Amino acid sequence: MNARAALFDLYGDHLRSRGGRASVAALVRLLAPLEIAAPAVRTAVSRMVRQGWLTPTRLPQGPGYEATPKCVRRLDETALRIYRAGAVAWSGRWHLLTVEPVRDRARRERLRASLSFLGYAPLAEGTWIGPRPSPELDTLLDGEEVRAHRFEAVLDGDPRALVARTWDLGAIAAAYEEWLARAVELVDSLPDGAADDRVFAVRSRLLHGWRNFLFRDPGLPAELLPAGWPGEKARAYFEQEAARLLPAASAFVERHLTEP
Repeated sequence: MNARAALFDLYGDHLRSRGGRASVAALVRLLAPLEIAAPAVRTAVSRMVRQGWLTPTRLPQGPGYEATPKCVRRLDETALRIYRAGAVAWSGRWHLLTVEPVRDRARRERLRASLSFLGYAPLAEGTWIGPRPSPELDTLLDGEEVRAHRFEAVLDGDPRALVARTWDLGAIAAAYEEWLARAVELVDSLPDGAADDRVFAVRSRLLHGWRNFLFRDPGLPAELLPAGWPGEKARAYFEQEAARLLPAASAFVERHLTEP
């Protein structure tokens, strides 16, 4: 887990509900159980400021950083996808984008990664499809200064065949199975009565591994997935263990947020 990813997880899972801010010293202390050194934390924070995710602020505990409105939107949307409540209804309509060409390679790759994170996949050069419109799409396109035409469409054909051509469901299923095996091993390594810093570290690693699926799994409706889809079993385990470990992890965060 790198420092930037750990900071996003920390702000989204703990700090968003506590005002979205923390002192520099607190950020360093909170990432120490993940074996992330202070210089790496400060470098990642500086990078996130340049990218518009964090902004400097003055706190009673000293200088700190607060989530920007752009960051808050991303954290809230991510939380909805991580802690999804119940089955997501599908209208049977697809969301299509035709994106204008992006000549700069770095921008083009960043745009592709961001669209994948929002649940879209390429149908052809410049054309993307997703099972539903993303609330973050406007922010993404505005930030990258890219124009796109948008359509809602009903497929004339078998949607399962479209899904099979567009997303590698076999690879996604295998990734879920591998994650679940490793997650069980990780959680089982935590002894009864473990200190809250160890619980925080285990839960953070559990969350980080699960969050990576937001880049791979577009959240397809259940009716388009194969029977016995392993993502549901993996989700049930994540939600159960994330909730069970939350009180001790939260106690660790609260203690270090209030220290000078």
